[in-house]
Amino acid sequence: MTIAITGATGQLGQFVVNKLKKVSDDNIVALVRSIQKAANIGVEAREADYDKPETLTGALAGVDTLLLISSGGETGRRVAQHRNVIEAAKQAGVQWIVYTSVLHADTSTLALAEDHRSTEADLKNAGIPVTLLRNGWYTENYTGAIPGAIAGGAYIGSAGEGKISSAARADYADAAVAVLTGQGHQGKIFELAGDDAWSLSDLAAEISQQTGKDIPYINMPEADYAAALVSVGLPEGFAHAVAGWDVAASGGALFDDSHQLSTLIGRPTTSLSATITEALQAASAY
Repeated sequence: MTIAITGATGQLGQFVVNKLKKVSDDNIVALVRSIQKAANIGVEAREADYDKPETLTGALAGVDTLLLISSGGETGRRVAQHRNVIEAAKQAGVQWIVYTSVLHADTSTLALAEDHRSTEADLKNAGIPVTLLRNGWYTENYTGAIPGAIAGGAYIGSAGEGKISSAARADYADAAVAVLTGQGHQGKIFELAGDDAWSLSDLAAEISQQTGKDIPYINMPEADYAAALVSVGLPEGFAHAVAGWDVAASGGALFDDSHQLSTLIGRPTTSLSATITEALQAASAY
C-alpha cells in the first residue's frame, strides 16, 4: 500500500513522515511544494502544490491512502486548495482520505472552522471513504510566545479564563499515524484534544514557576490584543485572526474532555508543563 502525506515538509507533516517510517512497511510518499526542501526527508518526494492542480493528479498516481493535512493558507483560500487535492484524488483513484480538520468543526465558533466545514462537505460528496481528524490546538501555538512574554514581563491574550484542551504537535502526529496504520477507522470522526484543559492564566503561572520570573497573564480586549500583535510584527490580518481565536477560546471553542486523542495514541497526551520546558530549552539554545 502507498500512503501519501500532503504538506510533508510542514511541522506536522514532518512529524508524521518520521513516525510512519519507524512503524510502517507501507510505501510512503511526501507531497511537497518544493522538492528541494524535501531533500533530506528520507522518503520519495513528489511536487504537489495545492495552488497548482496540474501537479496534483500525477503526484497522487498509485496512492492508496492520502493524509490531507489542512493548508496553512488564509481563510477562504484553503477551501479551493483542498478542493483541488480532493478532485485530484478522485481522478487518481485514491481509496481513502484522512483529513486534519479542526476540533468540533460542525459547531465551532472559530472563524477558520467554516473552511473546515466546507472541506468536510466536499469530502463527503467526493465518493471516497474519509476519516476526519478534528484536531484541537497545538500547545506550541502558545509556547512560541514565551520569549516575548518573558521580555515584556507578561503573557497577553484575549481568551479570558476559557479552558484550552491543547496537546503537543507530536501527539496529533501520533494520532494520524495510528489511524493510517490501523484498522476500522474509515468513516469515523475523531475529536482530538489534550487530556488536561488549562487557561492562559495557568499557562502564565507555569511559565513563572519554570523561569522563576513573575509573568502574569493580562487579558485584553480583542482589538487591543490584535494591535499588540501587529506592533510586534504580525501581519494585520493574521493578528486579527489570532485575537479572534482567543475570543472563541474564551467561550469554550478549544475545550474538549472526551479523551479521544489519548485513547487513540494509547498514552496520555503531552502535558502543558512538558511542552513549556521544551520551549524554554529551545529558546535557551539560541
